[in-house]
Formats: sequence, structure tokens, C-alpha cells
Amino acid sequence: MPFKPGNDLMAGPFGRRGGALGPKTMSLKTEGKPPPPKGPSGLRIEDRIGIQAPAEVIWDIVYDIDRWHEWNPTYTRAAGAVRIGEILTLTLELPGQAAQEIRPKVLEWVPGEQLHWQLSMMGGMIRTLRYLEISPLHETGCIVDNGEIFGGLMGPSLGKRVGRSVRQGFQAMNQALKARAEQAWLGQRS
Repeated sequence: MPFKPGNDLMAGPFGRRGGALGPKTMSLKTEGKPPPPKGPSGLRIEDRIGIQAPAEVIWDIVYDIDRWHEWNPTYTRAAGAVRIGEILTLTLELPGQAAQEIRPKVLEWVPGEQLHWQLSMMGGMIRTLRYLEISPLHETGCIVDNGEIFGGLMGPSLGKRVGRSVRQGFQAMNQALKARAEQAWLGQRS
């Protein structure tokens, strides 16, 4: 039977853990209150994976951008610091696409929970919001949501054109993150 996550497990900019992109908790009662902010619009591509490791172990790997080249097949070179407003330098390698250097800006991060960055291209005609979010299920297991929202005037059409490669890149990155985090957790327990 397929696992269908409930509202408590929803991650990503439209879920409960949306940080600045949405409220932390939502209430169905809105009498006398303004409606909750809407998430960003655009085409969303994502991949989710379960990882048998605590959120802190997964976060330590995500946070250490300078070591992404050791495990990450999607961002084969990476430099920068996880700080709001910081510009990261990443080499993006997607299946079937030429490698390209991108320089996104860190929008938001919460230790052990999420990292969001934004990239603007063609004078803002294409804007992407990239997110990695960790949702603990229990003390030693999490769901990682790895995705991107393609916005701007031309963003959704670009997202449709490269969507398959992007999703494959997220899947490869998630598999590599899972392997690294579970190995690190196993090493800590031994």
C-alpha cells in the first residue's frame, strides 16, 4: 500500500515547514484573521526520500557546502557559506545537459530543517526557488524534500523543457545524500 503523507509530513514551500514562504502552522479558522500567505507561484519539480538518520546528521552534510563535491552528483563543485544573502558558487550537472556554473543567493535557512536559495536569469524573466527541507518522522528517520520552483515570465516553460533532467538530478542527489547520511549515522552509533 503506498504511503500517503498527512499534513504533518508536508514539506516544501507550500507545506507546514515553509519558513518565510508560508506559515509554520495553518488553521482552518480564519474569522477576523487575514488569510495565510500563499506560496510562490510557478512550476514545481521535486523529489522526496526517506533517510534513516537524525535530522542533525543530514543537516551537517547539507550545511557543509564546501564538501558537496565528495558526494553530490548534481552539484559537483560548490563553494560558499550558508548565510542569508550569501552568494553560492555551484557547478550544476544534470543528466543530458551541459555542466553550468550558477550563482544563487541564500534566501533562508533553519538549522536541521531547511535551506532555500534563489537564482535569477535573463534579467528576472526566469526565477527559480530551490529548496532542501528535512522533516523528522522520528528521532532517527526523516523525509528530505529536494525541489525547485520555476517562476517568472519564462520560468515555467524552461521548467517543462528541462523537468525530466532536473527530477533525475534531484533523485541522484537524494540517493547520494541518503547513502552518506546513513553511513555517517551508522559510524556515529558504532
